[in-house]
Amino acid sequence: MSSVTESDVIVVGGGGAGLAAAWQAAQLGRTVILLEKNPATGGSTSWSVGSVTATDTPHQHRNGIKDSADAHFEDMALHAGALAPRDNLVLRRLLVDNTPGMLRWLMDLGVVFVGPEPEPPHRVPRMHNVVPNSKSFAYNLTRHCHRLGVDVRVNTVTRNIIVENGRVTGVEATLPDGSNHQFRARKGVVLASGDYSGASDLKARLASPSVVPVDPVNPTATGDGHRMALRIGATVVNGDIVRGPIMRFIPPTRQNLIQRLPPVKPLAQLIAWSMNHLPQWILRPFLMSFLTTALGPSPDIYKEGGILINKNGERFTDELGKPNVDIANQPDRTGWILFDSAVANKFSAWPYFISTAPGVAYAYLADYRRNRADIFHESNTVQGLAASMGVPADSLQKSLAAYNEGERGQRPPIQQGPFFALGPVKSYVVFTDGGLRVTEKLEVVKEDGSIIPGLYAAGSAGQGGLLLEGHGHHLGWAFISGRIAGRNAASAG
Repeated sequence: MSSVTESDVIVVGGGGAGLAAAWQAAQLGRTVILLEKNPATGGSTSWSVGSVTATDTPHQHRNGIKDSADAHFEDMALHAGALAPRDNLVLRRLLVDNTPGMLRWLMDLGVVFVGPEPEPPHRVPRMHNVVPNSKSFAYNLTRHCHRLGVDVRVNTVTRNIIVENGRVTGVEATLPDGSNHQFRARKGVVLASGDYSGASDLKARLASPSVVPVDPVNPTATGDGHRMALRIGATVVNGDIVRGPIMRFIPPTRQNLIQRLPPVKPLAQLIAWSMNHLPQWILRPFLMSFLTTALGPSPDIYKEGGILINKNGERFTDELGKPNVDIANQPDRTGWILFDSAVANKFSAWPYFISTAPGVAYAYLADYRRNRADIFHESNTVQGLAASMGVPADSLQKSLAAYNEGERGQRPPIQQGPFFALGPVKSYVVFTDGGLRVTEKLEVVKEDGSIIPGLYAAGSAGQGGLLLEGHGHHLGWAFISGRIAGRNAASAG
C-alpha cells in the first residue's frame, strides 16, 4: 500500500508555470507540495531564450512608449495569422490584461530584464529579455517558494491523478527511491507539467506522424499531465499545432560563459546597465557566445547556394523545399550545411547573417568560427572537408558533382575553395501548442464543458486553445496562468 502525504495544494511540474502556481498558493497561506520529475526545477522555462512580451511596463515608460492591453490583444491576432479563428479569445484577454502585473511581479522577485525590443507585427516594442540567462526565472522563483514554505520534491515522477466521488483529490507518484506514494490535496491539484514535444504517442495522436521522429528541444517534455488528464475525461484543444520541425545547430557539449553565469540580481543588473551603456564593439563578443549557441541557420544560406549533406556524404533534400522535415529521416537525424568561399564571403556581413535573435544581434560566419569550433569545418579541398565532417569523401565528391551539373537549378555552383560546412544541424520540435481545455479560472473541463472538480492546469498543459505565436508569449502565459491556477486551487472548497 502506498504511503500518503497531505497538503492543501499539489502542483505537478516545476517549470515557470508550476513555480508561479506554488508561489501564489503559498502566498495565500496554503500548504503546497510541488512535484518535479527532474533533478532541479526550471523545466522548459530554463531551456528558453528568456523573452517575455508585456505592455505598460517600466521599460516602455522609460523609452516613452505608450502601449495598452487592447493594442496587444489586436496584435496577437496578426501574429496568429491564418490560425487566428482558432484562438481562445477569453484566454487571450486574460493574458494581455495581466502582462503588466506579471512583469512587475517577476522584477520584485529579483528577475532583471532589458528592452523592450521591437518584433513586428507588434506595433510598438514589447519584447523584454531576461539577463543573464533564462535560468534566472527558476532561480528566483524557487528561492521565494522555499521562503514561503513550499515543499519542493525533485526526482519525483507523477503517474496518475486520484479521483474520488467525481473530484480530484491528489496524485500518485514514484519517489526517488522507486517507491509509490500518494500526495493528497485538500484544496486542489495544479497540472503544470509542460507540453508533449518529447512524447511520440501524443505527437502521433494529437498532431501528425511526421513529427514523431523529430526530437524535442526539452527531452523531458513528455506530456505527462496531458496523458493523466485525458485518462480521466479531459480533452486537448489545438493539439495539431506544433512549433517544428525547426532546424538548429546541435548544442555544444560545454556550457559557454553566458550559460554559466549565476542568475543573481547584482550581476544581472550590471549586465543590464552594460547593455544600455557600453558600445557594441565591447558587447558583441559577449552576445555572440549566446547567439551562436541558442539558434539555428537562416534559410537564406540555402537560397544563396548552401546545400545539406547527411552523414553518408549525400545531398538528401531540396533545400528550398522542406529540409527541416527531411532531415528528421536521415541517419542520426542530422546533416551539415555545405558551401564554398563565394557563399562564405557573402555571409560575413549584413544583410547575409547565419543566425539572429530578434532585438539582440546578428551572427556571421566569423562568429561561428570563433565561438563554435565544434561545428565549424573548413578546408581547401573537398576531401579535407569530408575528413573534418567525418563523412565519406568519395560520396561527397559525387554529391557535389551532381549538384553542380544540374541539380542546383538557378543557384550558383559550389566550386570556389576553400570549402566550408556548419554542423551537425538537426531538426527539433521546440514546443507543442495543444493544451487541456480550461475555464477562465484554469479549471480543467471535459469535452462536454463540465468541470473536473479539484483539477487546474497552467502553462502548456493549460493552454486551452490559446495561440501564442511570436516571442515571449509562452513564458508570459506560464507565469500568468500559473498564478491564476494557484490562486484558484488555493481557494477551492
